[in-house]
Amino acid sequence: MPTWLVTGGAGFIGGNFVLAAVSRGIRVVNLDALTYAGNLDTLASLEGNPEHVFIKGDIGDRSLVARLLAEHRPDAVVNFAAESHVDRSIDGPGAFVQTNVVGTLNLLECARDYWKAQDDAGREAFRFLHVSTDEVYGSLGETGAFTETTAYAPNSPYSASKAASDHLVRAFHHTYGLPVLTTNCSNNYGPYQFPEKLIPLVIAKALAGEPIPVYGDGLNVRDWLYVQDHCDAIACVLEKGRVGETYNVGGNAERDNLTVVRMLCARLDEREPLADGRRREELITFVKDRPGHDRRYAIDASKLRDELGWEPSLGFEEGMARTVDWYLGHQPWVQRVLDGSYRLERIGQA
Repeated sequence: MPTWLVTGGAGFIGGNFVLAAVSRGIRVVNLDALTYAGNLDTLASLEGNPEHVFIKGDIGDRSLVARLLAEHRPDAVVNFAAESHVDRSIDGPGAFVQTNVVGTLNLLECARDYWKAQDDAGREAFRFLHVSTDEVYGSLGETGAFTETTAYAPNSPYSASKAASDHLVRAFHHTYGLPVLTTNCSNNYGPYQFPEKLIPLVIAKALAGEPIPVYGDGLNVRDWLYVQDHCDAIACVLEKGRVGETYNVGGNAERDNLTVVRMLCARLDEREPLADGRRREELITFVKDRPGHDRRYAIDASKLRDELGWEPSLGFEEGMARTVDWYLGHQPWVQRVLDGSYRLERIGQA
């Protein structure tokens, strides 16, 4: 049975990845610091499962990471651990540099030392996969799409910290020979997303009948990727990707924010009408734009498709319908996140 060390595996994308990996017969050692967005409720179905080992800890803790590598001898490290919310990076960039840059550096050094100590077969089989974002490429005009050779031009402290971590990963391959892979993904959505991000935030506000905030004119464009498709793509790259390569992962679903919000309002009106009969689109409230808000992102994922045969399985409309229905069916999970009770009860147990 393969063993993977997954960092940040109690977060949104990492948690979905861990659930999928264990279901496929992978033994997962899950290291997560359980910051505000790390949620053990996401992993509740794995309680008591011997193939999931959870450790509360920081990727910046060198002795802990080295011990986990030596003890569990993973075949791969998959690094999701990151601070990821742009607004928070604008308010406090230091935490983003500490986790996304310094933490990734520590993880790379530990992985390099572990990898070098393996026999020939172990070194040949080992992989370090770094999960990154399309935001490192900056902002697009009305046409074109990011490819793996697009020049980096990050515009927020968050994207700058992720760009720095990407460069470190590349450098560790070229300098030390560490067998690395990097994925740069578009905007994810789906189950278990922390409700500070656009889609779960809109769902929560719309269900409560509260004003739905939309930055600027709402016409900023993103390529939307269903999280479980993203997890499948990461597993595909991990198992079949060429060492040292970067693969862009996109959902082939460019939509502006206002279109996304209106779609969510319409779906919720259909599934859970407001008691007073209002249409939720009437709740949309335009607010002051985010500083340095990138206008458009789009991903060209043809390399991943042509080399490894991966394509997204869900269209945007179906993915959004599944997402809305998931949140409607998991309101206790959402409420525990919003009121912080999941942290009070679960972090002390970790």
